[in-house]
Amino acid sequence: MSRPQPATLVTHGGRPQGARVTVNPPVARTSTVVFDSMATLQKALAERTRHERGLLYGRKGSSTGDALEDVLTALEGGHRTRLFGSGLAAISCTLLACVRPGDHVLVIDSCYDPVRRLCAQYLEPMGVAVDFFRPDLSDFAAQIRPETRLVWAECPGTLLYEMCDLPALVALTRQHGHITVAVDNTWGSGLLYHPLALGADISVVAGTKYLVGHSDVMLGAVTTREPGAFHRVADMADLLGHSVSPDDAYLALRGVRTLTVRLRQHQANALTVAQWLQQQAAVRTVFYPALPEDPGHALWQRDCNGANGLVSIEFQPTVSEAQTHAFVNALQWFGIGHSWGGYESLALPMRPARALEGSDWPGRGQLVRLHIGLEDSGDLIADLAQALVLVSA
Repeated sequence: MSRPQPATLVTHGGRPQGARVTVNPPVARTSTVVFDSMATLQKALAERTRHERGLLYGRKGSSTGDALEDVLTALEGGHRTRLFGSGLAAISCTLLACVRPGDHVLVIDSCYDPVRRLCAQYLEPMGVAVDFFRPDLSDFAAQIRPETRLVWAECPGTLLYEMCDLPALVALTRQHGHITVAVDNTWGSGLLYHPLALGADISVVAGTKYLVGHSDVMLGAVTTREPGAFHRVADMADLLGHSVSPDDAYLALRGVRTLTVRLRQHQANALTVAQWLQQQAAVRTVFYPALPEDPGHALWQRDCNGANGLVSIEFQPTVSEAQTHAFVNALQWFGIGHSWGGYESLALPMRPARALEGSDWPGRGQLVRLHIGLEDSGDLIADLAQALVLVSA
């Protein structure tokens, strides 16, 4: 049988099997697991050492978490998945698992800001050298060193959604032996973008966003293409005590079941809103890779299966920060808050100049990141129209 399509995977993945079973896996809560003999305990310990599944201790996982891991592994097309309590926990554990003092890491300039802080405040002080490369790879090959052990990419990038040619990046790293390539795949969430199929070794997702989809659970996930990378990440996760509660895993499973239909509607709404924003005089640039005018559109067409609800807008340079804040405050259907990926629309002023990828940003306009939710797109456009009056004078 051929590989099922994503809608089938999210509907049937991780579900119990048998003659009489619940549709969804039950919530299996526990901290302590008891064994009927020392032989049984020793067998469980040996299995866990080999990273096999099975009840041993609550921190080591649950059948509910196993079911969620199975769905995410199927979506990503990988070997195994490990769950974490947040996306940042998944990121930091992956970085720590892949490098040691004396190593060198290359990080994409358009990365999530906490990654930059983790490199500056932890990796570099412990003796790991870090350099940043541009998403267009123009300076990437020249920065690879003999001691380079990890390349950290994010595609599309944070804030401006720059597309990176991941197959080209992987090909360049392979010229220098095997350098681990890890990709923050939160934008694609295992559905829209497939880093492992494009050659990456590790895909990291903040499940807090689209996987959960209801703005009520913190979750991270790391999926690897090969067993070796999984063992390194899983060993580090065990050492650092990472775990996910069965209740959170259950809520994430609930969200995953509707991932395909939600993302389809997020894209439809976001594209409608983005195209309308392109026609507004106060808006200088709309950043959304599904737009033909976006610089990364060709790569998006080649490598992605769709787009999500993230749209960033740059105002004309004459618009002040105070006007930008007034615009956000005036919105009725957009909440003001961090994160994204839930069913609701959000708006938040952002500062690209804080990141190296925004080094050419001074002199450009104020930036607002919008998450376009599942509300009626006409209502959202009407809301944006009344708020834009405050920045159009």
